[in-house]
Amino acid sequence: MSGKINLLPHREERRKRARTHFAVLGGMTAALGLVIVAGGWFVYQQRISSQDDRNKFLKSEIAKLDKEIDEIKEVKDKISALLARKQVIETLQADRVQTVYLLDELVRQMPEGVFLKSLRQKGPAVELFGYAQSNARVSTLMRNIESSPWLSNPNLVEIKATTLGKMRISEFNMKLALKRPTVGGSKDGAKDAAKDAPAKKG
Repeated sequence: MSGKINLLPHREERRKRARTHFAVLGGMTAALGLVIVAGGWFVYQQRISSQDDRNKFLKSEIAKLDKEIDEIKEVKDKISALLARKQVIETLQADRVQTVYLLDELVRQMPEGVFLKSLRQKGPAVELFGYAQSNARVSTLMRNIESSPWLSNPNLVEIKATTLGKMRISEFNMKLALKRPTVGGSKDGAKDAAKDAPAKKG
């Protein structure tokens, strides 16, 4: 008669060890997962922090560039204002002697038998009112103006016969332009050229 062996305690012990082993293995796996997650989070936090530092640096540099651009724009505005003032000064310097040149040149280019009673000047535009012994004298005056270094574009507005005293003469109205002298150029040289130009006499 064989004896009976009870294997239940042994099996229960084996199950208990298996459950313990599974729990330990699961805990270790969970811990390893937590370590991996924490490591990944730490790495990404470091990258985010580094990128934030880069962004702050870029913003700082952009702010510096914006400030420099504003300063450059301010300098350009000042330069533009100075150039505008310089242009005004040059224009005034060129215009202040125009009347002198105009009167001097009219005397040089006025043919015999022609004299003026009045003139008007508005900038470079000049209008003459005068008398001439004949229409041919007026034509000579126009040719002289065309060859003048200071006068140009003669345009006869009106010419009519009239009597001055007992003399029968022509009364005329003429428009012309006064050339603007070059600023910084040799005004004396231009004036000498005007002196050297032969005045045509009719």
